[in-house]
Amino acid sequence: MTTANEVNRTGLVPVAACGTEVEPVEVVDAELVNDDAPGAGEVAVHDPVAAVLAALDTKAAEYQYSNRPDKTRTGYARDWELWGEFHEWLAEQTGVLLPLSTITVGTYVAFVRWLDEVKQAAPNSIERRVTGVASEARRFGYNVPKAARAAATQALKPFKNDKERQKRGRGKAAAITPADLRKMNTAPRERKPQPDARRRRVLVVPELARLRDRSLHTMRFAVAGRNEEMSELDDTGIRLVAEGLEVHVPSVKGRPARDVVVSYGENADTCAVRCWNAWKEAKLAAGAAPDGPAYLPVDQWGNLGAEKLSPDGCGRAVSRSAKYAGMTGRRITGHSGRRGLVTTGRRKGKRTEKLRAQGGWSPNSPVFWEYVDEGEKWEDNATEGIGL
Repeated sequence: MTTANEVNRTGLVPVAACGTEVEPVEVVDAELVNDDAPGAGEVAVHDPVAAVLAALDTKAAEYQYSNRPDKTRTGYARDWELWGEFHEWLAEQTGVLLPLSTITVGTYVAFVRWLDEVKQAAPNSIERRVTGVASEARRFGYNVPKAARAAATQALKPFKNDKERQKRGRGKAAAITPADLRKMNTAPRERKPQPDARRRRVLVVPELARLRDRSLHTMRFAVAGRNEEMSELDDTGIRLVAEGLEVHVPSVKGRPARDVVVSYGENADTCAVRCWNAWKEAKLAAGAAPDGPAYLPVDQWGNLGAEKLSPDGCGRAVSRSAKYAGMTGRRITGHSGRRGLVTTGRRKGKRTEKLRAQGGWSPNSPVFWEYVDEGEKWEDNATEGIGL
């Protein structure tokens, strides 16, 4: 005899009470909702497919987050802090504190205006912070409507065309030329004390650091390398051949790797091949591993580090060398070499497809074609030779 607690394979429970047969009741794979929760008394049906998909989405978000560069994670975390600060400010204005998950057309546009009017942020910074908030929101499982993103972009357009607002930002990196590289690589490497400094001694940059920076700057220019790419270069990816160097630029941030060649230069101070050979010989003599990172940190006493030079370290090296060379009127950064290769190459008649492949730009990259236009602006000038 089947009892009330026994369930048959069909999911039906035959119940007997006081000798009276009761109609079988179908058992649903479900769990009861708390009495005080919304929809109390209802039965929530468990969907195993939805549960698996939700778990996979969570794992995917965690994986993507863990693989982001530290600088990106830090920046997005700061963006989310600003999103919380904006909500606190909004609560003071309205008397209502909205949850951080409230991402709508209204809140996103208000966030853009708050960054512009209250924080006095540059348009490019606002655009990046909007992206950072959206990324963090998705990581936390919040919905980011496309309409909200589109409205924020539309609200930002007039700010980008405003000259006064554009001055808030640091501006684009200036292109460097071979002549600039020569100044950077031959300038005296001394740091003079400040007028109010207690110690009056002059600090001289170690020779090992000077050789590294010379190679770093010329190699960056020659391969149109980003800071992250220069940091990830290793000795095994740089091969000396009769014509110059064959360089394997590794993949960073999901960008495809590329193999490029670098010819011998006309000047020893700007020749990437000669500068690389001098640096490699010096670092091996200092105890570096023969198959380790291409560029290593060097401390103020000339001691060589074992780990690769960080992307930030690569960027600081070029800015520091520009200061030694007295190039203070322009913004020289890690991106200056990429821009400089294209502008200089076009002025010398180099083919655009060669330049694009050297730096790993996509065929439709607006940044690349902006650099091309800059390099060609004096070619067949509209006012040249027309009888003026």
